Amino acid sequence: MTSEEVSSPPPIDNWNRLLDGRVAVVTGGAGGIGGAVSSLFAQHGAHVEFIDIDAEAAHAKEAEILAAGGSARAHVADVRDAAEVARVAADVLGAHPYVSVLVNNVGDYRPLVRFRESTPESWKEMYDINLFHIFAVTHAFLNPMIEGGGGSIVNIHSVEGMRGYPGEPVYGSMKAAAAAFTTDLAAGMGRHGIRVNGIGPDLTQTAQVDYIGTSVGSEHLWEAWAPVGRVGWPEDQARVALFLASDLSSFVTGHNVPVDGGTKAGGGWFWSPTAGRFVNRPKGL
Repeated sequence: MTSEEVSSPPPIDNWNRLLDGRVAVVTGGAGGIGGAVSSLFAQHGAHVEFIDIDAEAAHAKEAEILAAGGSARAHVADVRDAAEVARVAADVLGAHPYVSVLVNNVGDYRPLVRFRESTPESWKEMYDINLFHIFAVTHAFLNPMIEGGGGSIVNIHSVEGMRGYPGEPVYGSMKAAAAAFTTDLAAGMGRHGIRVNGIGPDLTQTAQVDYIGTSVGSEHLWEAWAPVGRVGWPEDQARVALFLASDLSSFVTGHNVPVDGGTKAGGGWFWSPTAGRFVNRPKGL
């Protein structure tokens, strides 16, 4: 290999198919942010092996991608269960010797239990869905990814792991740990051809968090709530995931990108004397 080849970024042959021929694994890939990631990756030529706990949603997303001319396969599993993760990994790696892209997308703030009322059981629930599964799924696919010549891992966590989150510090801590795991893994795995980056969403409309439904009558305040002046959509997150998964970001690793409409930069959470709690969208303090 010449010095020019060593220093040059990988070529991009088709800008409309940035993941052409690559195998991508997406957790929580049937709906919300994960569903948008699955669809966009398939549009860009990836074969998407996605995992979801909701069987009906998983099969519907698979059918949708196939009908659009993409390539995908649904796996119904609970990624909080190490045995189920191992089962899915064996299935995927039985069909493909390695994967090139892994998106750890699963996460949830529910059940929301304020810290003063929380219990060891609630802490474990937060751990299992927001951090343990990232360890388990990454561990299952990392060695085959290295053996296949490298790839990209994208961990979708939350902007709440990148700023002070007064609402639920256990949830915020799990997200901060996911962000740290991202940076730490990147530092160790770069020499093996693995890039690892994270995405911290905020104010993104999904079935999990209905920002539009809870803002009826206050829509004019979006310009105050988010510097970009609008609600976010799953596609906003998916586009950044595509950038991080593809060779567009071949010299980017170890970073956690807030995809939040600017809320981290603009402030974030405010104490509302009227509501008696912290709010991220003050409708009148």
